[in-house]
Amino acid sequence: MFFSANDSSIGNGFNTSTVPTWQSECSKSHRRGQLVMVEGALITGGVCFSYWLDFAFSFLDPNSVAWRFPIGFQIFFALVILLFVLQLPESPRWLVLKGKEDEALNVLGALSDLPSDDPYIWGEFQAIKDTVIENQKAGGLKDLFTMGPDRHLHRTCLAYVNQMFQQISGINLITYYAATIYQNQIGLDPLTSRILAAANGTEYFLASWIAVFTIEKSGRRPLMLLGAAGMSFSMVMLAVISRGDRAVADSSASKRLLHIVELDMEFSGSIYSNASLFPAVWFFYPETAYRSLEEMDSIFRKCNSIFTIVKIAKAEPQRYGKNGELLIRYEETEEHRQRQASRVSNTGIEKFREERVEHGDEPGAGL
Repeated sequence: MFFSANDSSIGNGFNTSTVPTWQSECSKSHRRGQLVMVEGALITGGVCFSYWLDFAFSFLDPNSVAWRFPIGFQIFFALVILLFVLQLPESPRWLVLKGKEDEALNVLGALSDLPSDDPYIWGEFQAIKDTVIENQKAGGLKDLFTMGPDRHLHRTCLAYVNQMFQQISGINLITYYAATIYQNQIGLDPLTSRILAAANGTEYFLASWIAVFTIEKSGRRPLMLLGAAGMSFSMVMLAVISRGDRAVADSSASKRLLHIVELDMEFSGSIYSNASLFPAVWFFYPETAYRSLEEMDSIFRKCNSIFTIVKIAKAEPQRYGKNGELLIRYEETEEHRQRQASRVSNTGIEKFREERVEHGDEPGAGL
């Protein structure tokens, strides 16, 4: 039991971390947000399905099938993923990183339904290649904690804080303990509590599709701000309702005080975390809508402070339009010219050193 649960957690962790990365690297700038949101909506769909499956099999309790089948049924979805993932290509950025440039061009062409020698594809490939060459200068995992021109630590902190807020916003409290809260805190009967928990999971799934259809139109920042405000309001209402119901249910003052303190500890952390997320997004998270991954690299390189990234992202011209049309050719950007000049300069220095070694002029050449 322990090893099976552990293996399931590891596999789920691999999928959760790998799928958004692969999807982002294979998506066009005007569709990336929507496709990543679909992946998130399917996760909530799994949560919804698990609620109703657990509810249905709860009637078989105390038979062990009540918990064995819901756990074992995960294998079905794993087999579906295994069957279809074999047909998916590697991402163009990974192919460039591994030196498979021809294959990367073919994948880029297939993703855009254009020939691999099309100028649009070639410009996209050149931007990816230049970025990959820059990233190859990094020193591995430890480079995530450095503040060089690429501002890796800055990006790492933004990603970490965003994921942290997502986990402590209160969604896990509701997702995993909804039935317990309804039964123990509000005082509903077990059957009604399980039905409401499953209904909450269904609403969770349906609501997630709102972002799928609005993420590109409204942008990431407005949805994050709206989500933070909405979660804060929800946690406040849950705390107030739960406190009132328990206070009425318990006649003694000591029990009433105990339940109030208990509920405050459960919900206050989520309220404060959501309230903190709002200003964090407003001041520190740049808008990424209609931006390619390479554009975001360029924006971070132009940043010299955590307080200027939002302003720089707003001022930076977009290379792609709202329908994916090319607005600015990468080969015409100052960034590309600087990288080309730097590469030529480095090549010249290496050639000069090789010539000195051949003539015995390089220090240590004769050793």
